[in-house]
Parts: sequence; C-alpha cells; structure tokens
Amino acid sequence: MSIEFYDVKTRKKVKIPKDKVQVVEFKQKNGQVRYAYTAKTDDGRKLTRFCKKSDYDAFKK
Repeated sequence: MSIEFYDVKTRKKVKIPKDKVQVVEFKQKNGQVRYAYTAKTDDGRKLTRFCKKSDYDAFKK
C-alpha cells in the first residue's frame, strides 16, 4: 500500500510506500489541530498531505 502526495517542484503526483510515511499533528496558534502525512522524496525534499482525524487514527494502528 502507498500514499499519494503532490510534489510541488516536479508538479506531479508521487506514490510513497506506507512504511516510509509518518503521521504528525500541527497545532495552530488558535488551538486548532491539523493532521497530516509526511514523507521525504529520494532527493530529501519534504512532502506533506493533510488528512482527516479518522485517517490519522487508522494509520497509527
């Protein structure tokens, strides 16, 4: 299984294997929490894809 990210530099969609993806929480100044998948490309650039809390919880299990 893989997760699809959009690579802004190459302007293409990239599939990253699930074992190379992490989930993170971004806490905003107003107290809101955003959930996201993060990964790195082969050349070391960061990729981020925001997701729903239910997807975030399912990925952690």
